[in-house]
Amino acid sequence: MSETTLNGATRPAAPGTGTTYAILLAISACHLMNDLMQSLLPAIYPMLKANFALDFAQVGLVTLTFQGTGSILQPFVGIYTDKHPKPYSLVVGMGLTLSGLVLISQAWSYPVLLLGAALLGSGSSIFHPESSRVARIASGGQHGLAQSLFQVGGNAGSALGPLVAAFIVLPNGQSAVAWFAALALLAMTVLWRVGTWYGPRRLASTGHKRAAVNGVVLSNARITGAMVVLITLMFSKFIYMSSFQSYYTFFLMDRFGLTIGEAQVRLFVFLGAVAVGTVAGGPIGDRIGRKYVIWGSILGVLPFTLMLPYANLFWTGVLSVLVGLILSSAFAAIVVYAQELMPGRVGMVAGLFFGFAFGLGGIGAAVIGRVADATSIQYVYHLCSFLPALGILTIFLPSMKEERA
Repeated sequence: MSETTLNGATRPAAPGTGTTYAILLAISACHLMNDLMQSLLPAIYPMLKANFALDFAQVGLVTLTFQGTGSILQPFVGIYTDKHPKPYSLVVGMGLTLSGLVLISQAWSYPVLLLGAALLGSGSSIFHPESSRVARIASGGQHGLAQSLFQVGGNAGSALGPLVAAFIVLPNGQSAVAWFAALALLAMTVLWRVGTWYGPRRLASTGHKRAAVNGVVLSNARITGAMVVLITLMFSKFIYMSSFQSYYTFFLMDRFGLTIGEAQVRLFVFLGAVAVGTVAGGPIGDRIGRKYVIWGSILGVLPFTLMLPYANLFWTGVLSVLVGLILSSAFAAIVVYAQELMPGRVGMVAGLFFGFAFGLGGIGAAVIGRVADATSIQYVYHLCSFLPALGILTIFLPSMKEERA
């Protein structure tokens, strides 16, 4: 087993550090359960909008509360756990998710609904940085593969959320959300076992090194510039993704006259394509280089996003699948690229990018809701279709020759 470095060289992995697929699959499964529970919230927005007589701006505020809470807390959690890894903090994070889920199911007013959304975000703020660190430790040097396996669990859970909402929650009402607390308890049990494995290995994730390209150590200014570019690319990706996750069902219902159930099924198809694209992005980045994956994912999706607002129902479905496949392949590549720019700060990078994703999604949902109220939901999709053009900024990332033995 060997490990790829930023200067293109390979070095042997330490003895006993081969890829631990059992841990990767366990973390991915818990990510699936975590994100399935969390995706129930946006999936039942049409029901909540009717129950609480909300406008689009208030729907956006729910997303901002949920994703904004995770955005603010995650980088700080990552910075702290870089210095003080907490093997069993994963169980605590899942417990917060469980509490938020139960509170949403019983919410009797809009402020209580916002409180439940905040608890969901807090659970994610703990789960994502530490579980990303576990995935890297278990990777055995295959960092892109490990990050993809970890992330695809979350994407699969997000894809299942609308389907579960359409066939279980919507027919049975808001209180049916509480039925999924059993998933949280199962995830907490698995994460306790993961924490037991992770405990003796937690020191392997500490220690700070400097990134290098072609044997030359990168300056702080070069690293900062690269991080700014990566964050900008995440901006274009997640604002666009937020328009789908929060408002795609409304778009389909408004333009094509679909029922809530029919629109939820099409959202499930889109999120399923996101899951498939996530699986592919990491291993391809390990093999051909992460910069190429980022180029192809962000900028390569632009023609399809530009065509989507003008397509009929059939081609809207086709284009949404292509957009999900291509755009999602960038996430693992961006996260691992950033972790290699800042070795030894795995938790901070994971917290920053997962948190930034949550924050951008929340801000994007709130802004998009305001724009939709002022104009129309169809205008929003015309406006967002230009966001992937920011992918041209990939040209400013340091060029790295990445090889695998």
